[in-house]
Amino acid sequence: MGLKSFVEVPADSHFPLENLPYGVFKPEPNSPPRPAVAVGNHVLDLSVIASAGLFDGPILKNSDCFNQPNLNKFLELGRPAWKEARASLQKLLSATEPTLRDSASLRSKALVPMDKAQMLLPIAVGDYSDFFSSMHHAKNCGTIFRGPENAINPNWFQLPIAYHGRASSIVISGTDIIRPRGQAHPTGNSPPYFGPSRRLDFELEMAAVVGPGNELGKPIDVNDAAGHIFGLVLMNDWSARDIQAWEYVPLGPFLGKSFGTTVSPWIVTLDALEPFSCDAPIQNPPPLPYLAEKTSKNYDISLEVLIKPAGQEDSFVITRSNFKHLYWTITQQLAHHTINGCNLRSGDLLGTGTISGPEPESFGCLLELTWNGQNPVSLGATTRRFLEDGDEVVFTGFCKGDGYNVGFGTCSGKILPAST
Repeated sequence: MGLKSFVEVPADSHFPLENLPYGVFKPEPNSPPRPAVAVGNHVLDLSVIASAGLFDGPILKNSDCFNQPNLNKFLELGRPAWKEARASLQKLLSATEPTLRDSASLRSKALVPMDKAQMLLPIAVGDYSDFFSSMHHAKNCGTIFRGPENAINPNWFQLPIAYHGRASSIVISGTDIIRPRGQAHPTGNSPPYFGPSRRLDFELEMAAVVGPGNELGKPIDVNDAAGHIFGLVLMNDWSARDIQAWEYVPLGPFLGKSFGTTVSPWIVTLDALEPFSCDAPIQNPPPLPYLAEKTSKNYDISLEVLIKPAGQEDSFVITRSNFKHLYWTITQQLAHHTINGCNLRSGDLLGTGTISGPEPESFGCLLELTWNGQNPVSLGATTRRFLEDGDEVVFTGFCKGDGYNVGFGTCSGKILPAST
């Protein structure tokens, strides 16, 4: 059974003591941002805990990493500091530890009801790359656009393919997304279409948050890569399929992707996810030596997407997938990213790409679920081929433990009409 905290943790909570994900919040609109962990229906203000001298381990005792407006300085300290913080916080929040439990003044300052907290981007994202690591997604997209005989290009099985995304348009869950305008395929001899995207889509992804980086010119060994990953967030890499289809030859995604990428506010650490690790799929052909892992693992994270259609009160589950379906692991993604000497930095985000499962009900985007608009999905009294203005998309994800969950909360965004 789960660990016991003096802070009430509802049975269905994503945030028990086994989790303690990290985020950044404001308790009041005019307050400075401060780091926190989530526990039950509360956030624990780490700046208060640090100022009270309750991080007394050798690494964090004299550190100001929790008196920062983001988590980047904490991420730079690496796994020994992360483990020290986790052990200190689990002890401090446990039902048998009186330090915080029995101090009403400290509790009132340190514990903030989650519904009173304004969540912010937890990291300063310097760079963002998005991979294409689900074989089922790659096969479906290739079949739609090139036919089943050429569904997956040969290089896909040799390396984790990615593109460089736009860090400036990464936003926190709950931020509205304005429908992008751009060019799309011409009809007949007409000029290209220009206007609001007609094929706006979500992409069910997760993203790895980079901890310590590497020096320029010095790749990270694939078997050391986990030490450079702090944790995971849910991510929706919104996609304008029509803009993307017209622009991506020959250089790949650009305006069809860069208008908005939504991430969940809480970063779940790899230490919290470790009990839910599982074998990654067998890779055939075997990867080149620099991608060959001694232990190749994914995580058993159940993922779900709901759409609340414009003008309706109810939300509808339209797909259920799982992180374990990824072909290329997050450690292979990170190692490949640095193999040419590229230097990653703390706070960089590495998106997994759309996470699709093998069955139609586990496909990770509307492009696949509707087979490029041919088969609309049902949402109660209405249907969708692609997203319409006013639609709200909500991701959620969690791991199921023995009497507890380790979850990510939600990652949501609502589509607003294109700007004029």
